Amino acid sequence: MSVFVITLLGASAIVHAGWNAIVKNSDDRLWSIAVITLVGAVAALPFAILLPQPNLMSVPFLALSSLLQIGYCLFLIRAYQDADLASVYPIARGSAPLLVTFGAAVFAREIPNAYGLAGIAVVSLGLMALVIGASRPDLKSTLAALISGVFIASYMVVDGLGVRVSERAISYAAWQAVTAGCLIPLSFVIIRRRAPALPQGKDGFMVVVAGILSTLGYCIAVWAMSLTSMGGVSAIRETSILFAALIGILVLHERMTASKVIGAIAVTFGVICLSIS
Repeated sequence: MSVFVITLLGASAIVHAGWNAIVKNSDDRLWSIAVITLVGAVAALPFAILLPQPNLMSVPFLALSSLLQIGYCLFLIRAYQDADLASVYPIARGSAPLLVTFGAAVFAREIPNAYGLAGIAVVSLGLMALVIGASRPDLKSTLAALISGVFIASYMVVDGLGVRVSERAISYAAWQAVTAGCLIPLSFVIIRRRAPALPQGKDGFMVVVAGILSTLGYCIAVWAMSLTSMGGVSAIRETSILFAALIGILVLHERMTASKVIGAIAVTFGVICLSIS
């Protein structure tokens, strides 16, 4: 994996931790996610229309990925309901590279080497530290975070396969943002029986910025999966775990325990091993 790709994925990781902090700190998390994805869809639409179109064989992958992202968003909201960002985020994001690596091995024959296997072991130990510590999240929050990780891995593998079928990675990434950015707000309408309110004030501005940056971040990840292994892309992107832990301490003023620190560092080290596998 080139230094350029790794750098872009690192930037994507920082952005991802940031928009999750915005969602966690929001009074209405479902609204925040709906507006973030809708803004992303609007930002991506001109690129989706003007760029050469992806292969039609990739359309089912776009649809399935977007549906899986609805599940991810709903379970992420539930996980953040009663637990800290620094507790939930590493569980959801740290479990994803394990599952992406497994899915890539099954569906794309991307078999991890010794570094990859070591990464899997270290991530697993880090996750154990996060869920057995003194300030561990409650069982329902932990399960919701783990299910979020399953959805993350599922939509990343689907997009990894879809972008390769598409033959036009940037176009596929743009359409993915548009599709998900329509279906996720639609789920808000179905649940709340009304359209999401327009963003206003400082909080609204933050959500709009998060929408643009989060869409750019995931588009980078989708593009990268057209060039290199899915597990490696997912692993580097999940170094966002450390950034989320720092945001939780410095911005959200969450209590940081030894188990959280050890778990976050272990998961981050493990995903680095996965990234070089």
